[in-house]
Amino acid sequence: MKYSVVFEKGENSIGAYVPDLPGCVAVGDTFEEVEELIRGAIEFHIRGMREDGIEIPSPVSFAREIEIKQPA
Repeated sequence: MKYSVVFEKGENSIGAYVPDLPGCVAVGDTFEEVEELIRGAIEFHIRGMREDGIEIPSPVSFAREIEIKQPA
């Protein structure tokens, strides 16, 4: 399965979350670190859902960059 992950750069860190898995988040100092952490978080999150008998949601979110013109 492939889940969309949103990455956000803060002042001192980078965060990531998975829209299709509410509560599945990770934070780190570099993109590479956060990417590794969010992969582990997804696996941990899904494993916990299975153990609790919760249905695993299918990935439905996707992202697309949209260019806009600067307001005048």
